[in-house]
Amino acid sequence: SSGINAEWPLRPGKCRGREGKTVVVVGTITDDKRVFDIPQGLKVCALRLSEGARSRIVKNGGSIITFEQLAVEAPLGQNTIIMQGRRTRREANRHFGAPGLPKTHAKPFVRLRSRNHEMARGKRKSRGYKA
Repeated sequence: SSGINAEWPLRPGKCRGREGKTVVVVGTITDDKRVFDIPQGLKVCALRLSEGARSRIVKNGGSIITFEQLAVEAPLGQNTIIMQGRRTRREANRHFGAPGLPKTHAKPFVRLRSRNHEMARGKRKSRGYKA
């Protein structure tokens, strides 16, 4: 699971009707210096938190609970919002597409990034594509 910076769990607090709910993250919450105001009394449940994110949430009157504590408080997931990180942030997603084709930014699977690798691309169909 990918990490989530501290700005993501704050988004549910901006929406009406979501105040007082527990933000659940199956992953890591990291600190984000670009976010200035953290809502008061933010309740967070996550696998891991960075020290910066933990201190900022607690300093603003928020609380951090574990999944065991969440299972006791809300066994059916009442008043919780489950957040997840960007699925397209995987390294494998960088390789999707056809590298070498014009106007594509797909990352090729090569040993080194130099002039002599991926020979004859654009010349023959068997070498990626033919221009």
